[in-house]
Amino acid sequence: MNERTLIRLTFANPASAVYLTLVAGAIAVATGISLFGQDPGFVWIWPTLFTAPSSFAATAFGMLLWDASKPPLWFSVGVLAACALVQSAVIGAVWQALRRGRRPLAGPRHG
Repeated sequence: MNERTLIRLTFANPASAVYLTLVAGAIAVATGISLFGQDPGFVWIWPTLFTAPSSFAATAFGMLLWDASKPPLWFSVGVLAACALVQSAVIGAVWQALRRGRRPLAGPRHG
């Protein structure tokens, strides 16, 4: 798989675009509330759930790095963004596989 294919699978299909928009919006809202709000509460649960299950393992790794305390905001956002990109590529691959499985009702037949 070359980089052009990977970029196409990650960004250039409707399923991945919707997924990345959803995750980016959730991260932007959570970051804004964390930086400018009083108490973020459970606002980070939404981006974490949108990028699950890979974000669970990455967040656990971050907690190990910072001795079970809360990882810094830059690490949390970076982990969620990386998990979203990996899962977007997987969604794009599934989308492509489903699209290839369809055959037009009318058209030339091969073989």
